Amino acid sequence: MTGEHNADELSAQAEAAAETAAQYDDTSESAESEVASLRGQVEELRDKYLRLVADFDNFRKRSAKERIELIQTASKDVITSLLTVIDDSERAEKQMMATQDINAIREGEKLLFNKLRTTLQAKGLKAMESVGKDFNPEFHEAITEVPAPNEKMKGKVLDEIEKGYYLNDKIIRFAKVVVGK
Repeated sequence: MTGEHNADELSAQAEAAAETAAQYDDTSESAESEVASLRGQVEELRDKYLRLVADFDNFRKRSAKERIELIQTASKDVITSLLTVIDDSERAEKQMMATQDINAIREGEKLLFNKLRTTLQAKGLKAMESVGKDFNPEFHEAITEVPAPNEKMKGKVLDEIEKGYYLNDKIIRFAKVVVGK
């Protein structure tokens, strides 16, 4: 009996080992397929990352190129509009050499100055009004202080040495002023 018992026991152990091996094969195949799936996801994410980096690099290069082009041509529009003023100035210079009439020269100079002012205003340039206003260091640069003629003029701009200017509502030059104290 012990031989039969051992044979049954060995048979049961062999069946258990076969089941364990089958389970191991199933687990091994499942683990391998999961690893393959994860590798596929990693490769896909890596590809997306590399494409994103390349897209960003292209964007950065394109933006830098556009910025350089903008800087190089930013003043082209203003310069082009001022060419007519230069042409008029050259014609006026010829006329000044040919005439002795001071009133005609003054009138020509006045027309040229008005054309220049109008052209620059059309491009967004605006003169700052300072005389009689309170001194404000955000808009004015005090050149000197002088005694105010009356109490109301203390701390106010008495005179403007150099006009301040805005370009499209942004200060491009502070007014140089004399302030009353």
